[in-house]
This record gives sequence, structure tokens and C-alpha cells, in this order.
Amino acid sequence: MPKICSVSTYQMPYTLTQQEAKQLTADLFQQHMPRLERLLQVFHNGGIDKRQLCISPEWHRTPRSFAERNQLYVELATQYSVEVIQQCLKNEDFLASPITPDSVDAIIFVSTTGLATPSIDARIMNILPFSERLRRIPLWGLGCAGGAAGISRAFDFCKAYPTAKVLVVCVELCSLTFQTEDIRKSNIIGASLFADGAAAVLVCGDEAEIALQCAVPHIVHSGSKLWPHSEQVMGWDIQNSGLHVIFQKSIPSIINRWLRPFIAEFLEEQYLTERDVAYFIAHPGGKKVLEAYEQALFLTTEQTATARMILQQYGNMSSPTVLYVLEQFMLENKKSDEFGMLVALGPGFCGEAVLVKWGE
Repeated sequence: MPKICSVSTYQMPYTLTQQEAKQLTADLFQQHMPRLERLLQVFHNGGIDKRQLCISPEWHRTPRSFAERNQLYVELATQYSVEVIQQCLKNEDFLASPITPDSVDAIIFVSTTGLATPSIDARIMNILPFSERLRRIPLWGLGCAGGAAGISRAFDFCKAYPTAKVLVVCVELCSLTFQTEDIRKSNIIGASLFADGAAAVLVCGDEAEIALQCAVPHIVHSGSKLWPHSEQVMGWDIQNSGLHVIFQKSIPSIINRWLRPFIAEFLEEQYLTERDVAYFIAHPGGKKVLEAYEQALFLTTEQTATARMILQQYGNMSSPTVLYVLEQFMLENKKSDEFGMLVALGPGFCGEAVLVKWGE
């Protein structure tokens, strides 16, 4: 079983409280939206206290072009990727000795909040001493499901190449996509939820040479599922001014009826049921999303407590968020032989699930 050997997350330079986010949104939209005060109540209902941003909130008070936003995305996504990779490859919480970049066999770069060709992973390779033969696998468009999908694809790679070391890097700068002229309700909901984040995970095959500091999660199984013809559930509407959020209010009810059959089938493939899963490492898309997880999978609030804490402190960072939750679970150094499940949902509408089991 390939294993998750290290994970690191990045602390963005700016912190915004939920009250400050609400006030900024009110300042930007109060002249253009009737009954705005009623909509602003979503800032109190999302389970978020504060979040981190890559730019000062005041940056949004000046109109910005799509080109300006995207150029800043490329610069900062490259910078944060380099820093979080360096942290991951020498993280003493998990690794007994550091890993050199030139020993990494593949990099899976996950992002949906900006555009870059060559992709960000190529730019990273010009800064860190990776091998020129490094396999690059950029993933774009998976949104909140991207972190779990990246780990799934790293698992597939390590099953094919048991000596491999694979980096999964997720960077989302959601604040750079915020549209100050978009008066749709979905834009206000997005403003109440989304934040910036970056994370890196090292996944290694069974035969990879690596010295570990503690027990880590081994990947037992992974699975994906798509709900056909559901493009309008969540995603981007790409316009001249940039990326405009698509966010249906029915997402929690969709989770309630769609997720359980997927997870039940996924676990049955390993002759398991939900009762066999002790740890639930969820992408916390919002307070209502976590409640939908609990209802659909019969989870206790204790099982979703770590995800709820990450949501409260960081907001919804899209793809890296589930990796912030994973980091907390790994720092607890679990030594039992119980199963855990990492789950995230995203545009498509799609789901990604990863079954793990802690071991030496």
C-alpha cells in the first residue's frame, strides 16, 4: 500500500475575520444590491471565524482586470508552491531525514483559481533542483475535489511504480477571483466562504527508500464518481472580467441523497461498511456541507470536529482544505489499525474518496 509520508500547509500573509469580510462586502455592494443586509447574514451561518488571504483585503477596493489578477496568481502560486514543497520534504514531524527534490519522481499540481501555460509545476522546476526527468501531472478544474483527487492519482502512480516518490501540491488563491461587480447571490455566498491556501503532500510507493518518524496513513483504495449533466451545480462562469463563481444553494441536499450510495459502494469494494471507518477526513465546504456529511454517512460531530475546526480557522480554501484536515490527523500520530476515509466533492458534480489505514 502506498503511504502518505509527509504533509505541510502554508500560512498566508493576511488574516481576515468574518466580521471584517462582511463589512468589506457591504462596502463594495451596498450601492448596487437591494436588501443586501439580508444576504449578508450568510457570513454568520457558515461556521467560519477567520481566514487567510494572499493579498490585503483593501486590494479589492480598486478595480482589477482579469490579466492583473491572473499575473498575480502565477507569481504567488509559484512562490507558495516552492515554500510549501520545501517544508513538506524536510518536515521533521513525519520524516526521520529530509528528502531531496531530485529524488522525487513525479509532481501533481492541483489548482483551479488561475491560468498558466506552462503550468505552475514547470515554473517550480526552474527554482527547486528537481530532476529534468520529473513527470509533471497538472490537474485543473476539479475545484474543491482537487486535493483528494491529487492523492488518488498519486496512489495510482505509486501502484504502477512501487519505488516512486510523488508530490501532490495544491494552491488556490480564491481571493484573486472575487468579482466586485457581480451582484448575484452566489457571489455573496462565495465571498462568505472562500479563502486562500496551499499544501503539499508526499506519497511514496511500497518500495521507496524513505525513513519515517512516526506511523503514517497507508492508502488502501481510492475511488471517483461523477454525477452526469450536473455542470451547473458548482464551478466557474468564465467571462471577460474573470472567473465568476457558480454555486447552487441545493449543494447540501445533493450531498444528502448522492454521497451515501457512492461511499457505500466504494467501501463495499473493500468488504467494509461505514461502521468500519473511524476517522473522517472531510473537505469542509461550509457548515451546511459538514452537516450534510453527518446526515448522509451517519457521522458524529466528534468525527467531523477536525474538519469543522479547519473551516472555522481557515474558511474554504478549495482543493488544499482537505489537506489541512489531513495534516491535523497526521500530527495526532495515530497508531491504531483503524480505517480512515478522506473525502472531497467538487465541480462535475463529482466525488473523490480515499481509504487509509495508519501503520508504520
